[in-house]
Amino acid sequence: MNTVPRSLRLQIAIFGRTNVGKSSLINLLCGQAAAITSPIPGTTTDIVEKNMEFAPLGPVVLIDTAGLDDQTELGELRIQKTLSVFDRAHIAVMVVRPGEWGETEQEIIAAGQRHKIQVIAAINQIDGMPVTADFLNTVKKSVAQTIIGNFINAAAREKLISDFRSALLKTLPESFMNTPPLLQDLIAPGSLVTMVVPIDLQAPRGRLIMPQVQTIRDVLDANAMTLVVKENQYPEVIKHLTPQPALIVCDSQVVKLVTDNTPENIPCTTFSILFSRLKGNTKSFMAGCRTIKNLQDNDLILVAEACTHHPTCEDIGRVKIPAMLQKVTGKKLRFEFAPGRDYPHDITKYSLIIHCGSCMLNRQETLWRIAQAEAAGIPITNYGMAISWCQGVLENILVPE
Repeated sequence: MNTVPRSLRLQIAIFGRTNVGKSSLINLLCGQAAAITSPIPGTTTDIVEKNMEFAPLGPVVLIDTAGLDDQTELGELRIQKTLSVFDRAHIAVMVVRPGEWGETEQEIIAAGQRHKIQVIAAINQIDGMPVTADFLNTVKKSVAQTIIGNFINAAAREKLISDFRSALLKTLPESFMNTPPLLQDLIAPGSLVTMVVPIDLQAPRGRLIMPQVQTIRDVLDANAMTLVVKENQYPEVIKHLTPQPALIVCDSQVVKLVTDNTPENIPCTTFSILFSRLKGNTKSFMAGCRTIKNLQDNDLILVAEACTHHPTCEDIGRVKIPAMLQKVTGKKLRFEFAPGRDYPHDITKYSLIIHCGSCMLNRQETLWRIAQAEAAGIPITNYGMAISWCQGVLENILVPE
């Protein structure tokens, strides 16, 4: 459970006013003091995440947030940070006190509607004030599910957890329940998948990067076989492989070398393209990729890389992709970069967004970014597709829908 990446967990975000009991709810669910609590308003000032196993859902992330009515000097920045959690949350839990219903609660409801995620109301502190029928009716009309309790009452913990579990099961989003396959639908049991993995300056010492590891595991889960080779070995190895591979998966940086040396009857794709389907929408990314040829001088391009690392002279997002685009288009382009979750709220100034494979993001957040781009009329594509287009081999690459 502890080793499951957060990008693969159900992400449950807890919202509400300051001091309503958001952290207390997390501590009750975890059965431990995972979040600091106190009667002082604004105790939680930043995003706090807690991994746990929550049967029968499996690994989840509980996300504690700052109060949306924070009036401190840094309150506006904290509120912006809190609202950004909606981008990746699968389910929003809104903690409220009896009788308190106003702009803060309506803002949470509206944010949930914009992001198309369900909101569960958790009415807390019922020992201090009774829950009236009128208040309960107001809450239930605005949210998907409602639970009621006192979140510091250990004696009632089992019932509250049972109620919370039931509410979660009734509000699970389709994007989490029906995740597209990585590659299992592209291969048959017993078949061979060959993976071409360069070991360059960006490769982590002593291990492979997450997309490569996850793809290897997916092949094994399909009861198929995998052969991993470096790019300098591939041209010779592919000539003598028996059985013939059912699929070739390569790093985007060596896609031309691989396609040039792969027999026409063997499909070839990239790790980034496989992840563009797993985490996003390949149709949208392909449509965005087709617009690269329309770029003009001085166009501003956003390069979004979900993981954070120190850039090197071989950095794919900050160095290689910009160089490729400048060369192929012949235009003087401008670039901005968004590492990790530092994704801009205003994307209207960009002519194109090029997004990484999203291995560090969950599907909810990637789909939200795609939806925002489409709503703004901004083309968005994927690293693997953009590189394949620049290398002139996009038509030879398998892009599964």
